[in-house]
Formats: sequence, structure tokens, C-alpha cells
Amino acid sequence: MQTKEIIGPVRWGILLSLIAFLFSVGLGVVFGAAEKSVKGTLAADAARVLDSVYKGDKAKSKKVEKKSWTYIKRAHLHGGVLGIAALAISLLLGLLQQGRRTAMAGSLLCGTGALGYGVFWLMAGFRAPALGSTGAAKESLAWLAIPSSSAIAIGSVIALLALIKFIFAPRDN
Repeated sequence: MQTKEIIGPVRWGILLSLIAFLFSVGLGVVFGAAEKSVKGTLAADAARVLDSVYKGDKAKSKKVEKKSWTYIKRAHLHGGVLGIAALAISLLLGLLQQGRRTAMAGSLLCGTGALGYGVFWLMAGFRAPALGSTGAAKESLAWLAIPSSSAIAIGSVIALLALIKFIFAPRDN
């Protein structure tokens, strides 16, 4: 089997998977180089709305800032883990040769979902301090979270079904 035959149908999923992984690596670099600055941005955003959104409650503001930082770390973790998982699933789909459309759909869904879900957590983390709530930030980004998480779940199911078909389908000798 030629490499182009394996990679061809899953190339876009592989690309998105690697972008998701590099997104995670990039966040790690930012954490190492500018963690204090990121946390300062969260604090400044919360401070701008301390009176209007938090009604002067500094403890609540600090709680949201802390949880926002946790969300940004989740973006790093989800981008890396889901990016690598999507890459593995994409390569598996390419190797199984269970049909170009199946491989393309599963791979593309996984790659898109991996990237989108990491971006969701990053956006939620940065949005929360100004909204006064991490819950409100997540709710405001449901348009990204739900399709992204659904995409990687559906892509993974496609891969599982393709693997089951490969394992149990009768073979020509």
C-alpha cells in the first residue's frame, strides 16, 4: 500500500490534528514565557468590571480569575490530548482502507473537533472574567463546544465501526 493511498483520504484530518497539537504546544510555551502576563490579563479584565459585574465583590472576582486560568490550562491539555488522539484515529482510518468517504469523514470530524474543543476552553478562559462567571463564558460559547465535542465523538465512533468491520468482515484469501 502506497503512502498516498493511506494519507490521501485523511490528509485534512491529519493537518487539523497537528494544528490542534501545536496549539497545545504553543500554549505551553506561553505558560512558560508569560504565565504572569496571562494571569495579569485575566485580573485586568475582571478589574474593569468589578463594580458593574461583580458588584464590588473582590472575592468573587478572584474566584473567577482562578477558574479562568484553569480553563486556559484545560485548553492546553485538551488540544494536546485530542490532537494526538485525532492523529492516531486519522492514521488508523487511512490504514484500514474501509472507504475514502468513511476515512475522510471520521478523520475530518476528529481533527476539527480536537482543534475546536481546545479553542473553546481558551476562549472560555479569557471571556469569563469580563462576564463574571465561567458558567456564563461556557454558555456563550456553546456554539463552539457542542459541535466540537460532538465532532470528535462522532469521528471516533466512525473509526470504531470501521475497525470492527475490518476485524470481523470476511476476507478474500
